[in-house]
Amino acid sequence: MKFFSLNGLIGGILIAALLIVAATSLFWTPFDPMKLSFTARLAAPDLQHLLGTDEFGRDVLSRLMIGAQASVWIGALTVGFAVIAGTLIGLISGYARGFIDGFIMAINNALLAFPGILLALGLLAVFGANQFGIIFALGIAYTPSMARVVRGAVLSLREREFIEASRVMGNGEIYTMLRHILPNCLAPITVLATSMFGWAILSESALSFLGLGVPPPAPTWGNMLAAGRPFLEQAVWLGLFPGLCIALTLLGINLLGDALRDKLDPRMRGLK
Repeated sequence: MKFFSLNGLIGGILIAALLIVAATSLFWTPFDPMKLSFTARLAAPDLQHLLGTDEFGRDVLSRLMIGAQASVWIGALTVGFAVIAGTLIGLISGYARGFIDGFIMAINNALLAFPGILLALGLLAVFGANQFGIIFALGIAYTPSMARVVRGAVLSLREREFIEASRVMGNGEIYTMLRHILPNCLAPITVLATSMFGWAILSESALSFLGLGVPPPAPTWGNMLAAGRPFLEQAVWLGLFPGLCIALTLLGINLLGDALRDKLDPRMRGLK
C-alpha cells in the first residue's frame, strides 16, 4: 500500500510550494513589496511585474510572497498553541475523570458553543489587531476542539491492558500518561492539527479582510483582497491572485489532511 494517494501527493506538492515560497520571501522577492511607484499604478501583468501592480504601484507577486510568509507563520504558531494547550487539557481531563473532567469539559463545551471566528473577534477586541494577538485569539478559539479529541482518545485508552500493566509495575500517573497514552493519541492529533492549519490560514485571511488582522502596509492575502476590492473592475488581478493563493493553500491542506486520515485512522484502512 502506498503511503499517499494521488490526492495526498497533490496536497503535499501544494503545501511544499507554499513553504518554499514563504522561505524564499525571507531573503528574496522580485521587488521591494513596500516600495510605492505611482507611475506604475494598477499595471497589468507583464514580463516585468508578472502578476501586475496594486493601487500604489507595488508589485503584487512580491506582496503575495510576503503574505505567504505571514500565513505560514501565523498558521503554524496558532496550531502549535492549540495542540500544546488542547493536548494538555485533554490528557488531564480524560485521565483524571470525575469532578476534574466534568469541570474542565463544562468550560471547554462553553467555549465550543461560540463559533471560532466570533470568539477570535472578541479576543482581538481585547488584545488588538497584530500578529501575536491573532495567534493568541485563534489559538484560544481552536484549543477546545483539540482538547475534546484528545480527551476522547484518552478515555478509550486509559482502561486498556497495557495502561493497567503500567500501573501494576509501579509507574506514576504522569509517566503513564506521557509514556503510554500520549504516543497513542498522536494519530488523531496529527490529523486534526493538519486541518487546523487550514482553518487558521482561512481565519487569518478573513480577519485581515475585515481589518482586524495584521495591519497594513504589511501584506497578507486577506488585506490584499480587501485593499483591491474597490479596483476589481479595472484590475481584476488584485482579487484573483490573492484569492487563488488562499484557495490552492486550503485545497492542498484538505487533500493532505484526508491522506493522513486515511493512513493513520485504522477504520479507514482497506476502504480505498
